[in-house]
Amino acid sequence: MPFYSTLMATSIVVLYFLLAVNMAQEASSMAVKNVTLLGQHPSPHIVAQDLQRRVNVSITRREMLTYATDDSSTSCLTGNPIDDCWRCDPNWHLNRQRLADCGIGFGQYALGGKGGRYYVVTDSSDNDAVNPRPGTLRWAVIQTEPLWIVFPTNMHIQLSQELIFNSFKTLDGRGANVHITGGGCITLQYITNVIIHNIHIHHCYQSGNTNIRSSPTHYGYRTKSDGDGVSVFGSRDIWIDHCSLSHCKDGLIDVIMGSTGITISNNLFSHHDEVMLLGHSDDYLPDSGMQVTIAFNHFGEKLVQRMPRCRRGYIHVVNNVYSRWEMYAIGGSGNPTINSQGNRYTAPANPNAKEVTKRVDTASEHWKGWNWRSEGDILMNGAFFVASGEGLELKYEKAYSVEPKSAALIDQLTMNAGVLGSRSNKLGKWTDGGGGEGGVDDSENDYGEDRLWKLHHGSLHHNLGFCNGHMKLTI
Repeated sequence: MPFYSTLMATSIVVLYFLLAVNMAQEASSMAVKNVTLLGQHPSPHIVAQDLQRRVNVSITRREMLTYATDDSSTSCLTGNPIDDCWRCDPNWHLNRQRLADCGIGFGQYALGGKGGRYYVVTDSSDNDAVNPRPGTLRWAVIQTEPLWIVFPTNMHIQLSQELIFNSFKTLDGRGANVHITGGGCITLQYITNVIIHNIHIHHCYQSGNTNIRSSPTHYGYRTKSDGDGVSVFGSRDIWIDHCSLSHCKDGLIDVIMGSTGITISNNLFSHHDEVMLLGHSDDYLPDSGMQVTIAFNHFGEKLVQRMPRCRRGYIHVVNNVYSRWEMYAIGGSGNPTINSQGNRYTAPANPNAKEVTKRVDTASEHWKGWNWRSEGDILMNGAFFVASGEGLELKYEKAYSVEPKSAALIDQLTMNAGVLGSRSNKLGKWTDGGGGEGGVDDSENDYGEDRLWKLHHGSLHHNLGFCNGHMKLTI
């Protein structure tokens, strides 16, 4: 027995030694590649360059086809590489999963539920966060298999608690007018490969201090949520596209705790204070590997700050429209890299709020070395961008080797920002569902998402129809 005990102890020591050596080698390899997170791109400037190249290719294709043919099918081309990838196909509804091939930027590898079954949400209720019924949205998002989740009709889903996703899911709201409100709202925690497309997300308030199911085999106690519209926590390969977000208790979108590989595109943001937080804290080192693309969004009316507010990481802000802000547009601390390219910043009337940028709680001697760069941006109504960083020209040479000519076409690239589809069916005024936690009592003000859409899009009209039993959106 002593012999076997000694042998076992020796084996354990050797095993721990080999494990330690392996971990050290992996850490060294990641350090050499300048990678701190799984899914982080070792050369983010290459991703930025590729995005701008794809925009310019899409714009050039549109211009060439416009001059060369009178075919009305080319009129759908906008130069926006995401939309031009799928919207010009009149039969897109027969192959919805093609959308997963249309991503750009750091979140372009998000598969969502591609390759999985279609799941049709037939029940808009959310009465039981521990034992959700089949047919509900909550039942779908906790499954372990890839699912492409669709909605056969207009729905207002009032969440009872935060909606915790499992990996490999797509929410595809095309062809319906889908509103998600209530407790939570959407939580993506320690998962991968999620696409959220064409969903209204608004009036989300704090909830929790109860049990919530996160998979078919697990539920657990959740403390009080922040009340974010979408919370991305320790996750990667996430794409949020063509959503309309407003009126939440905390942030509209938060990306924290070592999340990376994120694209936030074609969304409409409005009526909110702290819009978007990227990074957990200045001291949370894993967020140095955070990489986020923010493209073709419209930051609309009644926004105050954080569009985004960055802590560490590499943030590519490209071809967005900023229609005024109350405090600032882009802020940061903890030495994030901010690559602003081809945006239009329109400053508010307030003479003390003309600056696009804000270094939060940081003295100039500390932030003057941060790499914040503006290239090809359009600055209006007195807006100004304070750039910083040493050796910027060298650091950004590759990222800016393609001239951002798309800035002049910013209205065209963002003309469809927000939810696509019919807005003819108003779903009423939104409240906090009696929770009293961050909702809005609309007895005097109509904050309905339909009204927000009309303010943004003016007289544009999108029609909803059906074709051969498949939902079809005429856009």
